[in-house]
Formats: sequence, structure tokens, C-alpha cells
Amino acid sequence: MRLDKFLKVSRLIKRRTLAKEVAEQGRVFINGQQAKASSTVKIGDEMMIQFGQKHVTVKVLGLQEHAKKEEASALYEIVKEERVE
Repeated sequence: MRLDKFLKVSRLIKRRTLAKEVAEQGRVFINGQQAKASSTVKIGDEMMIQFGQKHVTVKVLGLQEHAKKEEASALYEIVKEERVE
């Protein structure tokens, strides 16, 4: 699954266009490698996303084309959340 679509379906980022912009700015890493919006996400991947002053690391647990709000959080598990000054 494409990175931008995964971020939207999992609701880590609300809109796919915003997910694409974040990836193009170099703020998303998959398994330590900088990722593009078109990068492939697989189950088991570790993803680090920079949200302003916060870095969130998640592990991908599942992939779905569509997910309801209740199911979205089951697609990933937060490994680490840290504030950056």
C-alpha cells in the first residue's frame, strides 16, 4: 500500500494530500529510510513521522483499503512518542 494512503486510512494524518506533502518534505521515515508518498508500506514496517515538535514512531500491524474510525487504530501500534525542542 502507498504511504500516503496508509497514513490517511490509519488516520495518523487526516487527508491524503496532507500526507503527501508531509512525505515530500522529508518528515516520514520507513525502517530508517526517508520515504516518498509513493513508498510501499508493509506489515511489520517501523515508521517515524515528524509532527512539528513531536516525533511519533509506529509499527504497521495491518493494511486495509478502507477502515472505520474504530478500526483505524488497530492498523498500527505506537512504539515511541517524543517531544523535540
